[in-house]
Amino acid sequence: MARGFDSKFVEAQQEEASRAKTVRPALTPEQRERAARRQALELSRARMAADLARATVPAHRRMLEEAIRALDEQLALL
Repeated sequence: MARGFDSKFVEAQQEEASRAKTVRPALTPEQRERAARRQALELSRARMAADLARATVPAHRRMLEEAIRALDEQLALL
């Protein structure tokens, strides 16, 4: 039963991916660069937020909080 559910889930993901590819408008090189930069910043922020959730040392927590604030500022400028 689990195998059938997994295959349907994978099939749904593939359909979603193919739909997303066909709907995307053409982007200028600047727009692509900006989108790639935003995605990189968002991924970095998500990783740091996950690290912060697990951090126990106060100095490490402060460093992560400051890094997240810096990433938020960069994201706000985009």
